Amino acid sequence: MSVTATDSVKDAVIEAIRQMPDDTTVEDILEALYVRQKIDAGLKDQAEGRTLTHEQAMKRLGKWLS
Repeated sequence: MSVTATDSVKDAVIEAIRQMPDDTTVEDILEALYVRQKIDAGLKDQAEGRTLTHEQAMKRLGKWLS
């Protein structure tokens, strides 16, 4: 559901819903939209250089991993 310059968010959401099975619940739709939004935000961060190396991430997460 990644939105390009020529797509509107509304069009992308409608297309994502159209691709879901007929028995999809509102909860399923909301979850899919939330996950897609988080993925798109992460891809934007990556494109703009806001990332960490594996070592930096492990250092930050070290207190929770021990």
